[in-house]
Amino acid sequence: MTFGSRLLDAAATRGRLCVGIDPHASLLEAWGLEDSVVGLAEFSRRCVEAFADTAALVKPQVAFYERYGSAGFKVLEATLAALREAGCLTVADAKRGDIGSTMAGYADAWLGEDSPLRADAVTVSPYLGVGALAPVLDLAEATGGGVFVLAATSNPEAVVLQNHAGQDGRTIAQQVVDECAARNAAHEGPGNVGVVVGATLEQAPDLSRLNGPVLMPGVGAQGGSAEDVARIARGVEKLAFPNISRAVLGAGPRVGDLRDAVVSAAAEFPGR
Repeated sequence: MTFGSRLLDAAATRGRLCVGIDPHASLLEAWGLEDSVVGLAEFSRRCVEAFADTAALVKPQVAFYERYGSAGFKVLEATLAALREAGCLTVADAKRGDIGSTMAGYADAWLGEDSPLRADAVTVSPYLGVGALAPVLDLAEATGGGVFVLAATSNPEAVVLQNHAGQDGRTIAQQVVDECAARNAAHEGPGNVGVVVGATLEQAPDLSRLNGPVLMPGVGAQGGSAEDVARIARGVEKLAFPNISRAVLGAGPRVGDLRDAVVSAAAEFPGR
């Protein structure tokens, strides 16, 4: 099965919600945990317990593990493994992007079947050219892993760059989406290559031909709504997976409250 098909299957029973695991220092403090590897591990453990059987997709933010060095990566490895063992799909929010053998190394790190960091999907940056992402896109195609390519992000600094139009009138964001669509064209159902499109955007690329999942950050605390998701993904709503992090994590630190927050948020985005 493609990653897109697996994600739709998960959404059919859990809704189309992607929940972030973002253990930044202020949130660790708010949960009564110390800003250390010990606190990081406990935060992650509670998130796994709360999200593994409630969310369609769970997205650990790699940066918040990386800041602890090798000990942080060890916690991330354990977190990804625990979610995988529970049958929950994961996307490592690593935003990697490079060329040649370096990109192949990133591909092996995040999607390689024998990698301790293996996730079901990974986020990547296309700003060395979508073609430069070939090693990770090819590995995803070979293994049924997923790739989310940054196309039109929700941060205001990106708008001028991503909305810049080329000679054919297409914005850079649209060009990224179209190249990803070409990768998915061989699949009858949704393919392995998705894109990241912010839910707070006033002008978003056309997603109608993507035939892959759309990860939509910006819902909840950043101001995006279910109506925004429906507007941007009109016609392909079932492939749109809004990402909510702060609004769910703010319900912690109790596992039961986190679970309730996921179930409540997911109800706004049914998968059937």
